[in-house]
Amino acid sequence: MSEIEFKKHQEDDGTIRLAKRVAEMVPCSRAEADKYIAGGWVLVDGAVVEEAGARVADEQEVTLHEHATLSEIVPVTILLHKPVGLDAEAAIKLLTPDSLILAEHGNQRFLKRHLANLTVTTPLDERASGLVVYTQDFRVTRKLLDEAARVEQEFVVEVAGTIREGGLALLNHGLSFNGKPLLPMKASWQNETRLRFAGKGIRPGQLLHMCRMVGLTVVSTRRLRAGRVPLASLPSGHWRYLHEYERF
Repeated sequence: MSEIEFKKHQEDDGTIRLAKRVAEMVPCSRAEADKYIAGGWVLVDGAVVEEAGARVADEQEVTLHEHATLSEIVPVTILLHKPVGLDAEAAIKLLTPDSLILAEHGNQRFLKRHLANLTVTTPLDERASGLVVYTQDFRVTRKLLDEAARVEQEFVVEVAGTIREGGLALLNHGLSFNGKPLLPMKASWQNETRLRFAGKGIRPGQLLHMCRMVGLTVVSTRRLRAGRVPLASLPSGHWRYLHEYERF
């Protein structure tokens, strides 16, 4: 079927473009109608429709959200509690509406476009769990990737074995990773089997290597914080949006 025949078929099936229906209903221009649709402000039979090329039949109910606005759609930043077994890239598949934890306050709404063009800014390998940050915002990317050496991260590491003499001091400062001296960090015991690390520029696999160098075997690793943003009570496998007032 040619493009002309396809358009003719659509016209014959009794449907019209959703943007045209919205433009007539508001009223507004077709371009403004497209913006309302892209912003997730248009509902068809009670369900949000974000696709600009969507078509509707006369009998379908089209409504505009009461808080609809033509303001620009701002890029989002997403916080995921990544479970063990997936690296940060693969864990993107966990970002679904069902696993989203929405704040009890604020007006943040889920849009399909929020899951497009995400950059992983705090990678974790598949053996580690905890906070992973994905973003569409170039400012967050610059902060967490380009300026990673300035952003403190916090981890809790479950270990087994007996630490070598002077090992805790070495964990704080004195070890190398991939042939380069590591920056000083804060390492301390939380209990007999759990270490807390807080440091800047921590890379995937680094803590595993550091513990091995002092005679310890890593049982589990979890990131608790990136900059000033904590994992807090976010359940494993779930995610939330970064709030407007939060800063890394």
